[in-house]
Amino acid sequence: MAAYGEPTLWVMGGALMIALAMILGLLGLIAYHGFRALWPLPVVQLETRDGSVVLGEVTRRERFHPSPELIDSLPEAVRAAVREELSSTGGWLRRELVRIGNFELTNEHFRWVLEAELAPQGRQFPTWALVFERRAWGRFFGFPKAFRIDEQVVADKPDEIWRLFREHHGDVLQMWQEQRRLQRLDLGLINHQLEEARLNLRSCELRYGRPSPQWQQAQEEFEKKQKELEAQAAEIAQRINELGQAMARFQIVLQTADGQESTLALGDVVRAYPANQLSLWKKWQLYLARIWEFVSDEPREANSEGGVFPAIFGTVLMTLLMAFAVTPFGVIAAIYLREYARGGLITSVVRIAVNNLAGVPSIVFGVFGLGFFCYTVGATIDQLFFEERLPNPTYGSGGLLWASLTLALLTLPVVIVATEEALAAVPNSLREGSYACGATKWQTIRRVVLPRAMPGILTGMVLSMARGAGEVAPLMLVGAVKLAPELPIDHIFPYFHPERSFMHLGFHIYDLGFQSQNSEAAKPMVFATAFLLILIVLVLNTLAIWIRARLRRRMMGLEF
Repeated sequence: MAAYGEPTLWVMGGALMIALAMILGLLGLIAYHGFRALWPLPVVQLETRDGSVVLGEVTRRERFHPSPELIDSLPEAVRAAVREELSSTGGWLRRELVRIGNFELTNEHFRWVLEAELAPQGRQFPTWALVFERRAWGRFFGFPKAFRIDEQVVADKPDEIWRLFREHHGDVLQMWQEQRRLQRLDLGLINHQLEEARLNLRSCELRYGRPSPQWQQAQEEFEKKQKELEAQAAEIAQRINELGQAMARFQIVLQTADGQESTLALGDVVRAYPANQLSLWKKWQLYLARIWEFVSDEPREANSEGGVFPAIFGTVLMTLLMAFAVTPFGVIAAIYLREYARGGLITSVVRIAVNNLAGVPSIVFGVFGLGFFCYTVGATIDQLFFEERLPNPTYGSGGLLWASLTLALLTLPVVIVATEEALAAVPNSLREGSYACGATKWQTIRRVVLPRAMPGILTGMVLSMARGAGEVAPLMLVGAVKLAPELPIDHIFPYFHPERSFMHLGFHIYDLGFQSQNSEAAKPMVFATAFLLILIVLVLNTLAIWIRARLRRRMMGLEF
C-alpha cells in the first residue's frame, strides 16, 4: 500500500474533509445566527420574588458560576432560593437575558434575570403585550391603554385600540414617506442648486475679482436665483410641516409592566405586532418583512436596527470599480514581464517586489492611499478644477474612487501573479506555429496566447474581487464611514459621484461589533450582515466564473 501511495492518499483526503467541515461549520454558524436574528420572538412577563416585573423577549439563556458579591447583592427574599439552586446544581445558576426595550424609561435595553429569583407562576405570556419597532429609542414593550386622535381618547379597550392602530398606521406611514421624500429629494435638489449658484459666484470672484462688472452681474443673478429657490423651499417646508401636524394627530398610549405610561406617535413607529397572538403564517410574514427591510432600507438606531442597503450598494459598487481598475493594469504588467521583458536583475527584482507586495499588511495600503490619492492627487485636483469649493475638499478627502484605487493596488499582485502563471502555461509550440504563419508578436499574444490564458486571468480577477470585497482596514482611512445618507449614484447631475464617502458591509460589521452602544442588540445584526457579505462575494465570484466560462468557449474558437 505504501508503494502505491495509499496512506498518503487517505491522509490528504482526511485533511480535505476536515477543512471542508471547518468551512461548512463556520458558514452554518453564521447562517444560523443570521437567519435567527430576524425571527419574531414571544413576549414574556417575568415576576420576581421581590415584586418587580420584567416584560420583554428572552434572547439568550445560560448557566454560570455566581460570585459571592452577586449573591450578597440580591434581595433577602431571593437569596434562599439561589442558595438552594446552587446546592442542587453543584454551584451553577441559570439566567435569562431579556430584551426589555423602553430605553427612555429604563435607561437599559437588556436585563439579566435569574431563574431562581422568579416567583411561583412568575412566567406569563400576556395576550395583549405589544411590540413597537420605532425609528428612535429602540423597541417598546407595553400594553395598549388608549388611542388618541387630536388629543381626544377614541378607544380604551385593547382590541379596539389595536384595530384603530392598524387602520391609521398605514396612512401615517404614507405621509411619513412623502415627508421623507420632500426632505431628501426636493429640498436636497434645491440646496444643491443653491450651492451650485454660490459656487458659480465664487468662481467668478476668483477669476475676475469682486469689484469687476462680471462679478456684479453674477451677484445679481445669484440673488435672483436665491430668492426663487428660497420661495420654493418655503413652500416645501410648509408642506412638510402640514404632514408633520397630520401625523401628530394620531397617538397610542401604552402602559409598561411596572405601571408607567408612555405616549407614542404613530409617525415614529415602523411596525407593531401582538407577539403572543401571531400564528405561524403571521410570524413568517413578519419575518419576510424584516428581511426585506434589512436588504432594502437604511440603518437606524446607531446601525443596530433597520437595513443595510447603503452598505450593500457601496460594497458592490466599490468591488466592481476595483475589478475594472486592477484587471487591465495587472494583465498589461504580466504580459510585459512574461512576453517582452528580458531576463535579468531588474526583472527579477520586479517579480520579487510584486510577490512581496502580496504580504504587505492592508493597513499600509490604506495609509498610502490616504497620503497619495487623497492628500496629493485629490488635493491637486481640487486646486485645478474645484478651487471655488476650497477650503472644503472635493477629491481631497476619502471617497469611493480613492477606496477603489487603494484596493486595486492591494490586489494588483494577485492579478499579476495569476496572469503570469496563465501565460507561462501556454505551450511555446503555439507561439512558434503562429510565428511560422507570419504573425507578429502582438498578433500572437492577442490571438493565440491570451485566449488560452483567459481562464487563468479571470481566475486572478475572481481572487482579487474576493479579497478586496472583504477588506476593512484600508477603507477606514480612504472613504468608508459609519453612515452615508447620500449614495454615490443619485438623481443629481452628473449622477455618479465617486468623490463621496460610502458605506461598506465589512466596515459595518466592525462598527456593529466594536462601536455600537447597544452591543447585545447589535450582536445578531453582526451575524446577519456577515452572512450577507459572504453571499454578495459568492454572487460576484459566481458571476465572474460564468463570464470566464463564456469567454473561454468563445475565445478558444478564435485561436487561429
